[in-house]
Amino acid sequence: MPNLIKKVQNTIFEHNLFPHGSKIILACSGGPDSSALLDILSKLRKKYDLELVIAHVNYSLRENDSKRDEKFVTNLSEKYDLKLFALNPKVGKISEDSLRKIRYDFFEKIRRELNFNFIAVGHTLDDQVETFLMRIIRGSGLAGLSAISYKNNAIIRPLLNISKAEILNYLKKNKLSYRIDRTNLESDYLRNKIRNQLIPILEKNYNPKVKTTIFNSIKSIQEDFDFLEKISNKEFKKNKNLSVKSILSVHPSLQKRLLLLAIAESKNSLKNISSSHIRELLKILKSTKSKGQIVVFQGLKITRKGDKLTIEKI
Repeated sequence: MPNLIKKVQNTIFEHNLFPHGSKIILACSGGPDSSALLDILSKLRKKYDLELVIAHVNYSLRENDSKRDEKFVTNLSEKYDLKLFALNPKVGKISEDSLRKIRYDFFEKIRRELNFNFIAVGHTLDDQVETFLMRIIRGSGLAGLSAISYKNNAIIRPLLNISKAEILNYLKKNKLSYRIDRTNLESDYLRNKIRNQLIPILEKNYNPKVKTTIFNSIKSIQEDFDFLEKISNKEFKKNKNLSVKSILSVHPSLQKRLLLLAIAESKNSLKNISSSHIRELLKILKSTKSKGQIVVFQGLKITRKGDKLTIEKI
């Protein structure tokens, strides 16, 4: 077996990506990463007793190129004898986030309808590094700097520790064709600027192996974040009544996490909750004023009365 396939097998084992007999949706754009992932998992189909289908989203943003991409993926589905599910959505506001939501909602819809286990996407080491640098530039805590995980609920990423160069080499050696999204060569979006401008500068002027260096740093950050999350959850279970004194008795890093866990439990989400909101809460926790204090943000009313913190939806 080619070395890359062995590397993917090691990733599947080390990160417990899926068990034998899994049913997996392969997200395929027709680009090099997803085309390589399709070929690799197809070759591992018998070994792991996998049931596979392909999912493709055609946003129709590049006119004939988008049609050619869909045709290419249709041909791949016939080549590998896999069922194809394609979506041609009406796209309103165009942004990375909105397009991402469309495709992941589609993948999840198929997964539920077919009663499949996982959705495999072709994120690579390069994507991981780009995401990390994006979040550094925009500002982020440990959660954001942990970047992309190998497994997130039903989403699995078997290629996450494999570089784009390794992918291209695999495709070349196996004489596999793929499509190129020419918008990736442009630098309109932050991710593309990082990929096409920033990383080449870092490689040329600072460290030719900067992507590997950053990737290894991300692994350390992920391990530290996971450790802190486990401690935070343990501490939160002990302090469900949200005693101000108990919250302030732990390390500042845990104080922030306890507040985030409390908000997540009340709101069922941390969407639009920023570090400024947490700072505002810590301010009232540390206040020496005797009267009760109230903070309102993002549909929440948070009240401090004496040693008790109460969080409720409004």
